[in-house]
Amino acid sequence: MIGFLGTGRMGLPMCANLVRAGHDVVAHDLRPELEAEVLAIGAAWAPTASEAAAAADVLITMLPGPHEVVEAMTGAGGALRALPAGATWIDMTSNSSASAEPIRLLAVARGVDVLEAPVGGGVSAAEAGALKLFVGGDAEVLGRHRALLEVFGDPHRIIHVGGPGAGFTTKLLVNLLWFGQAVATAEAMLLGKRAGIDLGLLRTALADSAAGGDFIRRDLDALLAGDYMRSFGLDRCYEELANVSAQARSYGLPFELSDLVCRIYGRALTRYGPVDGELLAVALLEDEAGIELR
Repeated sequence: MIGFLGTGRMGLPMCANLVRAGHDVVAHDLRPELEAEVLAIGAAWAPTASEAAAAADVLITMLPGPHEVVEAMTGAGGALRALPAGATWIDMTSNSSASAEPIRLLAVARGVDVLEAPVGGGVSAAEAGALKLFVGGDAEVLGRHRALLEVFGDPHRIIHVGGPGAGFTTKLLVNLLWFGQAVATAEAMLLGKRAGIDLGLLRTALADSAAGGDFIRRDLDALLAGDYMRSFGLDRCYEELANVSAQARSYGLPFELSDLVCRIYGRALTRYGPVDGELLAVALLEDEAGIELR
């Protein structure tokens, strides 16, 4: 039996893929109105996190962020107390190692194995079972659960990056660099437009140059069409950037450029509020420049 906590825009298709793969799944979400959608995909519904965990051999959490994981696992009616010894908890949330580590230690003390496997890819990748997984934890535990994780992603896209915390940190670094590329590319495009360069021609020139990367070659076209990628909350973007900046500070590392990206996203959050839009920091730069990248 698999317990699944978090049946939102990513969690629900992931849950559906487990059912299609032949697994018995009992799912829970804080939003009771999602029960009908969970039942429609063939999973059972649990009214509380603890009830989803009580009979689970594996408990998967796919939640919005660190605070939700803390509450779901250790809050009132939390799952950890109900999870039986010998079970495995797999956290697929874009969590922070600092937030997750105390819960991991509690789980291990109860005889529960723990893996972290935050994912890369959006809703379409979740639906297709084509996510990328950044796995942290014991290799033996991963080996026992690799077939289960392959329900969510291609085997070649399941990367064991190290021990506890390594998966969460890797995912945060991936997002940090992507958000940073978005900001840097937007600034370059704004300058190019102000200088009178056709944005389509500039995009082509950048894509076929040393500056070219996946963001320019793949994602910039959407931005030039006015798409701010409203599949993820701006508040969550800022939270992830703040978490990785805090981790760098805890190590005493220079992190000035990344801190600046975090501050730009913080300004965007102040301007637009906690709405969906991974690239609303670009909208902020457009507003401040008085130029639209269209």
